[in-house]
Amino acid sequence: MCPVARRLVNGEGGLFESGTLPCHCLLIETDHHGLVLVDTGYGTSDLADPEGRLGPMRHVLNWNRDPKGTAIAQVEALGFARDDVRHVVVTHLDLDHAGGLSDFPNARVHLLAAEHDAALRPTTRLEHQRYRSAQWAHGPEWRTYASKGEAWKGFECVRELDGLPPELLLVPLSGHTRGHAGVAIDAGSRGWLLHAGDAYFFRGRLAQAPWAPPGIALFERLAALDTNAMIANRERLRELRARETDVRIFCAHDPVELASMRS
Repeated sequence: MCPVARRLVNGEGGLFESGTLPCHCLLIETDHHGLVLVDTGYGTSDLADPEGRLGPMRHVLNWNRDPKGTAIAQVEALGFARDDVRHVVVTHLDLDHAGGLSDFPNARVHLLAAEHDAALRPTTRLEHQRYRSAQWAHGPEWRTYASKGEAWKGFECVRELDGLPPELLLVPLSGHTRGHAGVAIDAGSRGWLLHAGDAYFFRGRLAQAPWAPPGIALFERLAALDTNAMIANRERLRELRARETDVRIFCAHDPVELASMRS
C-alpha cells in the first residue's frame, strides 16, 4: 500500500499577500513504519519561550503563537499519539522548520549530512544566525545521508531513507541552506508529491514566465546561502512541473499552494 499523506499547517505571520505565511508540513501514514512527519514547523517549547528559542527572528516571522497550530497538536487531533510519529524528515533545520523536533523526542530525524553539519557546526554568519541549537538540545537520533544516490526525474543523488518504505525519497535541493532537500512521496495512482521546502517561496516562481513579488524575491536572496544553486534548483523544479504531469510540487510557505493541496 502506498503511503498516505495528510497536510498539516503551522501558522506564522505574513510576508505573503494573504497575510499568512504557513509552514506546510506533511504527516504520512505507512503500513509498517508508523507515522512519518515531513518538517515540524514551530513547537510547543518555541511557544513557551519564543525569546530564548527563536531569538530576534521571532519579530521577523511574527508567529501567531496558536498552540493548536503546532504539529503535535494537529497529530493528536487526528487521534494519534506523539510516539506514533517514529520518523521525522526535515527539508532543512531553519528555526521555522525544526522547532517541533522536541515534541517528538523518540523519532529518528532524517536529513542530508551537509545540513546536519551546517546546523551543528555553522561556519558562516548566516548559518550562525539561522539555526537555533535549543531546538535539538534534547538530543534526537539523527540519521544523515551523504550526497550520493540515484537519479530521479532529472535530479541526482536522490536517496531512499533507512527504515522507511522506498516510496519516500530525499531529493537534494541546495541553495537556501547548505544541505536543503525536498521530500518526494510516491502516492501510487495519485502520482508523486514533492515537498520542496524553501527551494522557492512563491508559486509564481514555477510558472511558465517565472516571477515573484519584489519583497519575496528580496527575502529569498537574503536567506539563501548560495543564490546560484538556489536559482538553478528552482529552474529544475520549474522544468519538472512543466514536463511531468504526475508530480505535484509545492513549497513550504505559499498559502495558495497549501489551499490547493487541501482541495
